[in-house]
Amino acid sequence: MTPKLDFELQLVQLAEQLKTQVSTEDGQWTIKGFVDIFSNVYTISSDTKVLSKILEIHLLPQIMGFAQMHGYKVILADHQNYYPDISFVSSEDESIKFAVDFKTTYRNAQKPHLCNGFTLGSHGKYFQDRTSRKNIQFPYNSYSGHFCLGIIYDRGEEASRDGTSIHKLEELKSITSVVKNLHFFVAEKWKIASDKSGSGNTANIGSIHSIDDITHGRGMFSKLGEAWFDDYWMNYGNILIKTSAGVGKKITSLEEFVKYRNGDASRIVGRNTNGMVDA
Repeated sequence: MTPKLDFELQLVQLAEQLKTQVSTEDGQWTIKGFVDIFSNVYTISSDTKVLSKILEIHLLPQIMGFAQMHGYKVILADHQNYYPDISFVSSEDESIKFAVDFKTTYRNAQKPHLCNGFTLGSHGKYFQDRTSRKNIQFPYNSYSGHFCLGIIYDRGEEASRDGTSIHKLEELKSITSVVKNLHFFVAEKWKIASDKSGSGNTANIGSIHSIDDITHGRGMFSKLGEAWFDDYWMNYGNILIKTSAGVGKKITSLEEFVKYRNGDASRIVGRNTNGMVDA
């Protein structure tokens, strides 16, 4: 077994354990809010950035224990905008490193088989230049694998409120959690990537949205392979092709890119029989 596969299996086992440690029997998140010295409980905002950070803090002790058990040193990102969130470095061989990013997103209330999606890191400087240290803890090519440790959840009743409410500490168990039904997953990021940017003006790789495909690693590149993922995103928006009208057009879809590279477009996951890529 390779160190990469060994690490992935260990991470999957961790993900299976985490749910029982952060959820109540009825599926609610065990975190209810913040407590002050006067025993007031301030409930949490439903803002996804706030939730993501609190979940990360909540899980960190388990992450540290996991690393110690399996012989890894944990190196947290030096800066907030650095990739990845955590670098796991083998205590026996420091050349073996794994990048792990925390990812959280919520289920679509109208289409519960879909989630809101998330970003999978930048396709900018450090992704294109695999020896760069810009906004990355270690050079991209020094990592033996790039993984997501993710959580998909339902937004609770409190999520519709803009602010927070205040409760007394003795009311703790009766407070409705801001999120519930947490589902943990582990995936290599290339296996759950889409061919679209994950955010407006920043150079971020977007994820797919099907929950079943995310949990089973069936992203658009999953049958093509990681080399296609790297090639596509290293060149995203930088290759011009001529349209039938003779006008230059940037390649921003995997279908166009695979055909440009003379590859087999039928291996794009989500591509239907009409040659289109399903949303």
